Amino acid sequence: MAAMNKKSGWWTHGVFAGALAFAIVWPVVPVFAQASTVDPAGQLQPSYFGTRELRGSNLDAFKQWKGALDRFAKESAEKLEGSCEEKRFNACNYLKLKQFLDSLRGKDRMSQVVAVNALINKAKYVSDDSNWSQRDMWNSPGEFMARFGDCEDYAIAKYVALKMLGFSMDEKRVVAVKDLNLKVGHAILVVFVDGKAWVLDNQIPQVIEAAKIRHYDPVFSINEKYWWRHMR
Repeated sequence: MAAMNKKSGWWTHGVFAGALAFAIVWPVVPVFAQASTVDPAGQLQPSYFGTRELRGSNLDAFKQWKGALDRFAKESAEKLEGSCEEKRFNACNYLKLKQFLDSLRGKDRMSQVVAVNALINKAKYVSDDSNWSQRDMWNSPGEFMARFGDCEDYAIAKYVALKMLGFSMDEKRVVAVKDLNLKVGHAILVVFVDGKAWVLDNQIPQVIEAAKIRHYDPVFSINEKYWWRHMR
C-alpha cells in the first residue's frame, strides 16, 4: 500500500507514514487509593515485566480511557459520510479500516497481532499539545485516524482494532509504564497469545515478548472491565 499524501486522511491509500516519539501523562495515578476499589477477593498475582498485579474493578478514575472508548462506540455507530480528501474521521477512514481488518480474518492470532501493530505504527506521532492544545488527551481510534496522536493513542487504536477482529477483553490491556532508560512515562499494548504476553509498542517496530523487555516498569494496566496495579 502507498503512504499517505499531505491532502489525504489516514486511510486514503490504506496506510500512513510518520515518525515515532513518546510522552504520556497519568492523571489517574494519584487517585488510585481513593477512587479505584480493589476487588475484595483480589490477591497479588504474577504478571509481566517482573511484577505482581492486584486487580481493581472501579474504573471511575480512568475518565480519559473510558471517554476514548465511548467516543469510538459513537463514531462507529454513526452514519458516516465524507471524502478521502478530508482530514477528519469519516466513512472513507472507517471503510478502509474495516477492509484491512477483514483481510486478516481467518489468519492465526499472532499474524493478526503483527499486522495490526505494523500498520498502526506507521502513523505520525503528534503530541497532545500540538493536537489539542492541552497536556493530555486520550484519543478515540477515530480521532487518531483523523489527527494521529501520541503513545497511548497508538495503544488504544491497536486495542480497538484487535477487538474488532474478535480478540476478547481478557486477551489485551493498555499498559502505562515508566521507561527506565529514558526516564519518562509511556504507554503500550500487551496482548496474550499462546500463553505469553506480547508487547505492541510504537517505539519498537516488531511485536516482542514482554519477558524479553527489561527497561519498562508498569504502573497500571487496564481493559474495559478491570484495571491492575503493578508492584515489584
